[in-house]
Amino acid sequence: MKPERFEKLKNELYDLVLKPKTREECAMLLYDLCTFKELEQMALRARAAKLFLEGKTYSVITAETELSSATLSRISRSLTHGSGGYAKFITPGEEESEGER
Repeated sequence: MKPERFEKLKNELYDLVLKPKTREECAMLLYDLCTFKELEQMALRARAAKLFLEGKTYSVITAETELSSATLSRISRSLTHGSGGYAKFITPGEEESEGER
């Protein structure tokens, strides 16, 4: 795929992801957009990032998420050398409510 085509498609995806206003709407979009396994892996990666931000060790994070050490290494690297998305949008120690946002 040509880089300019890929850039256009990414921007369309970003615009789409910004549209849901509630947790229910977000779930509707993600269930249609992703396979169950993709959604599960994204949720586990987000949880692992939160645990890293809380100062948890690799062994604690592995026990809770069952993610591979390679995946945890990529998450850790993203936290220190990535775009800052995890740190910007994940609040360590904050528990999510069960209701809609």
